[in-house]
Amino acid sequence: MKKSDRVSFVIDTLENLYPEVPIPLDHKDPYTLLVAVLLSAQCTDIRVNQITPTLFAMADNPFDMVKKEVEEIKAIIKPCGLSPQKSKAIHRLSEILVEDYNGQVPQNFKDLELLPGVGHKTASVVMSQAFGIPAFPVDTHIHRLIYRWGLSSGKNVTVTEKDCKRLFPKELWNKLHLQIIFFGREYCKARPHEAKKCPICSQIGRASLFN
Repeated sequence: MKKSDRVSFVIDTLENLYPEVPIPLDHKDPYTLLVAVLLSAQCTDIRVNQITPTLFAMADNPFDMVKKEVEEIKAIIKPCGLSPQKSKAIHRLSEILVEDYNGQVPQNFKDLELLPGVGHKTASVVMSQAFGIPAFPVDTHIHRLIYRWGLSSGKNVTVTEKDCKRLFPKELWNKLHLQIIFFGREYCKARPHEAKKCPICSQIGRASLFN
């Protein structure tokens, strides 16, 4: 199967399986999504969604968050892991949003990636899911699947993102990256993985990886 055919097969299969895809992290606006995505680093979405109601009950906007002590934030988010770093980042980025952006989350990669605790992947999620601006966030799960499907070299997430943006139509990016995440969780887990039972890997996967 040619690469272009594999791309079409992936798009069609994911659309059939997931015609509608919810955003995994619970939020009500760009700010709460930004904080939730920051918390999701090395933490499951399920755990983040268990923690954020308590955090956002205390402060769900940067103006209220800056009034809280870092230790207060840290105590709430401790179950998410990396709480010392994450609590400082949440407090400081909230200060920057208040001081420089009138409390609004910036709608561009450059400013987002300058915020504490916000890398390119986090910025991509916010741009895509909060603002509807085409982006293709690549986490370790998407990185793994795109390699399994023979659509990227698997060298690193940066290369995988570039390959995804080159191969998939731009108008599909925002939905497609979520479809891939849901597919990975349901059918294409890291281990154990039975390629013959996977709707995509059974047709186009790198069979040698699944011994």
